[in-house]
Amino acid sequence: MGLIILGTLALVAVAGVLAVQFLLNNQLERIEDPFADLTDRPTRPAPSAGATEETGEPPVNVLVLGSDSRISAGDPSQWEFGAQRTDAILLVQVSGDREDAFVMSIPRDSWVPIPGYGMNKINAAFSFGGPALMIQTVEDLTGVYIDHFAVTDFESFATITDALGGVRMTLPNGLDNNGIVLAPGEHVLDGEQALAYVRQRYGLSGGDFSRVQRQQNWMRGIMRAVFEQEILKDVGRLTSFSSTVLQSVAVDEGMTLPRMVTVGYSLRDLRGDDVTFMTAPYAGTGWSPDGRQSIVLLDEARSAALFEAFATDTVREFLDANPDGAVMLPANPE
Repeated sequence: MGLIILGTLALVAVAGVLAVQFLLNNQLERIEDPFADLTDRPTRPAPSAGATEETGEPPVNVLVLGSDSRISAGDPSQWEFGAQRTDAILLVQVSGDREDAFVMSIPRDSWVPIPGYGMNKINAAFSFGGPALMIQTVEDLTGVYIDHFAVTDFESFATITDALGGVRMTLPNGLDNNGIVLAPGEHVLDGEQALAYVRQRYGLSGGDFSRVQRQQNWMRGIMRAVFEQEILKDVGRLTSFSSTVLQSVAVDEGMTLPRMVTVGYSLRDLRGDDVTFMTAPYAGTGWSPDGRQSIVLLDEARSAALFEAFATDTVREFLDANPDGAVMLPANPE
């Protein structure tokens, strides 16, 4: 979702419609600075060798949380300890040379250290301490400096899907969930059908891992539809679609209009084929020490290598040299 936000801003920036930019900026829900009290953060990498004179900056890393509810994302006064956990955790990186973008899912049940709370599922960090603790947990786990933070929900994805007139996806095994039945093959899913697709919990060979790939596949389908429909060429559709996207998320205060336009414009040449989706390597599932929680065990060695590549802006080189260095999204996941 973070990449969809940045991509949308790229369209607006390239179009140069200032009135639209300011309109959309005013529609964004802002989260009170979640970075303000963070300490001992990873070192922000210097601009990569491939960074252009125009961008002249390091990669952009956005931590994106997705759930069935965006409650209290931008209103800390409504946040309650233990009340919210996140269904999807995505680290989105745009490379320093702006030639690639990478989306890495971290399984929500990954058993990791949470500062101040010991070992727990990674999605508990948001429940225990909101955006700030979630950022700190991911930075400590990966060593990746997080620039921005965003929260969205899958209902919003459905709205975006309908705004595009549906999203084309191939379903190798069809779909049978929540009363929605589709035969195997290629379909243009509307928002309701897409929600049923990503929310299916049973009947998938990979369980939650398959569900993660379905989430990624939906995002990939949305991005593909944006480019195929050439929304940039129609200011009316650009305004409407951008409004739909940006009303669907809450972002950190640092995502200012100048920042959005600068980053967005630097992404103007990025296309769907330049985006790579993956999941952090895992060793399987297990149980918490007290035997009460089913957990995901990350593959420590493989994950550490992939995290290092994200931290040093060398993901493309790493994946080229290590094709099995991450769990890659297949062309047509189940």
